[in-house]
Amino acid sequence: MIDFMPDRLRRLDETFARFPIYFVTACTHKRAATLNDSDVHNCLIEFGQNGAEHGAWLGAYVLMPDHLHAFVAIDDERQILSSWMKSSKNSLSKVLRDKSILPPHWQKGFHDHVLRSEDSYSEKWQCVRDNPVRARLTNEWADWPFTGEIFDLEFERSTT
Repeated sequence: MIDFMPDRLRRLDETFARFPIYFVTACTHKRAATLNDSDVHNCLIEFGQNGAEHGAWLGAYVLMPDHLHAFVAIDDERQILSSWMKSSKNSLSKVLRDKSILPPHWQKGFHDHVLRSEDSYSEKWQCVRDNPVRARLTNEWADWPFTGEIFDLEFERSTT
């Protein structure tokens, strides 16, 4: 740990063992309800599984009709979160185009939050997974067919 670091910044030294876990949200253009589709979901699963080859790990996610929530870890210095988001949006857009849904498909940009503790990961996931229930799309979060986890992302505290 850096000895001269102000107290308010010392917690940053304990944030990650190696690579951060991001919580990201991307919304469809004009909040169009186009994502709650089995083909879109299958594309996201395939994209997430292939991401490991490129240093990006898709953890838990929820596809809502008009937005995506996901936990992502990036472990390759060449890969950055914005590149991963651009690629994921492009992949899902291809499926939407194949279904004759004309672009634009996505709002510009995305929202991201770096998780700082195991508690925030658990709390954030509990909140996110209940989105379909709060939206009255299902009675139980586990019954929503457009949710899952590709890789089990573990939060680890830094020992430095």
